[in-house]
Amino acid sequence: MEYKARYLGPDGRERSKTFPRKIDAEAFIASVETSKRKGEWIDPRRAKLPLKEWTERWLATTIHLKPKTQAGYDSLLRTHILPAFGKTPLGAIEPGDVSVWVAEMAEGGLSASRIRQAYRVLSAALKAAVVSRYIVSSPCIGVRLPKPATREMHFLSAEQVRTLGESTPVPFAVLVNLLAYGGLRWGEAAAVRRSRCDLLRSRIEVSESLAYVGGEFHFGPTKTFETRSVRLPSFLRDMMAQHLTTNVGPEPTALVFTQPDGGPLRHWWFWHRVWAPAVDSARLPADLRIHDLRHTCAALLIAQGAHPKAIQAHLGHSTIQVTMDRYGHLFPDELDRLAECLDAAFRAVERGTRETSSRQFCSSESAAHSERTPPPSRRSATTPVNPRQGARYFPGAKSPTCNSIRYYDIVIPLCQDAPQDGSGGHPREGAHRLPGGAVRVATPGGIPEAGAYGRIGACSARRLP
Repeated sequence: MEYKARYLGPDGRERSKTFPRKIDAEAFIASVETSKRKGEWIDPRRAKLPLKEWTERWLATTIHLKPKTQAGYDSLLRTHILPAFGKTPLGAIEPGDVSVWVAEMAEGGLSASRIRQAYRVLSAALKAAVVSRYIVSSPCIGVRLPKPATREMHFLSAEQVRTLGESTPVPFAVLVNLLAYGGLRWGEAAAVRRSRCDLLRSRIEVSESLAYVGGEFHFGPTKTFETRSVRLPSFLRDMMAQHLTTNVGPEPTALVFTQPDGGPLRHWWFWHRVWAPAVDSARLPADLRIHDLRHTCAALLIAQGAHPKAIQAHLGHSTIQVTMDRYGHLFPDELDRLAECLDAAFRAVERGTRETSSRQFCSSESAAHSERTPPPSRRSATTPVNPRQGARYFPGAKSPTCNSIRYYDIVIPLCQDAPQDGSGGHPREGAHRLPGGAVRVATPGGIPEAGAYGRIGACSARRLP
């Protein structure tokens, strides 16, 4: 006996599914109703669509991708993805199937970077299927991918760049220096036109990129889809000016760097005909890439103390994080320098606080002294003054030092064995005893020297720290 579970989908169409047990049919109906209320219901017929048919629909919607990226997607689908999942329905692909697929590619000797590229394409296609409500969730979740080997970057010194430029035939020596000091990507440099060169202001506007895909040249936006202005050093500006005069056509749209036949510059041609012989002649590492000149530009800027934000703008990175992730290891002393700057800022504030406190103390004491103390002509040397009204107490010190602070009032505490009549132990003439057992010495404008006030019993005066 079989039990058929019938239900209406959100579109109003009746659907059914057969189960061997009644309890299973009832549970299915309950789950369908729950998913309908949550808005998570998916037409089960859509999940039966094979991956090959879905990727064809999906690729037709990726018009925002550059031709080189689309060509890369086509290649990965054709060689690695569709042979494994092309005939499999979308809803039948499980996370375990994806994990096995990744492991098989690794065992077959495919590089880690290529495996990750293929996985990203498959993941993007299945995520689009989720958005289009063909499947409930993507199976590309929790899959462990091999870590790609980090390719060593080469950073040339300014002397090595000069040697490489001298080993490069004219007119491509200018291109080598532009890549090393302008930091342009290869496609950006190959797409520079005469109209983009504002040498009066030492600027080059980078707004295009050139790619050679499927036997055709494609001009398009830069990698970050943004336009930037690159500042040229004066020597490079002069080289560019000479190059424009000698080797570039007068048309505003004329390409600045071309092949001998006048056509756009191809990476493959430049590598084999110009780059490799120049690297060998300059005795540089054989695995030196053209893109390493961009890394060299970043290293030269860092060595000159450029701010990371300025480096980001010069190289055209999308975010400062990209710059720091890529070249952060070239700042070995930056944290030490930052620590020194923070210490200097703290000590500057500390010095300013002490100086401000000293000035405020002197001003308040002077004002208090002028308000409380009668003029010298009407006041005797023994006129008592209340030490609580603005007077300062200075505890005893074994080694008095009074040679840097300008004092207006010095109040010296009396010890128990000090004379109580104000004689014999006073530090200088004019001192007078105050209520509470202390001696006051009025020294407006005076700068006491060490030991100038002597000793009072077993106590001594010292300056305010």
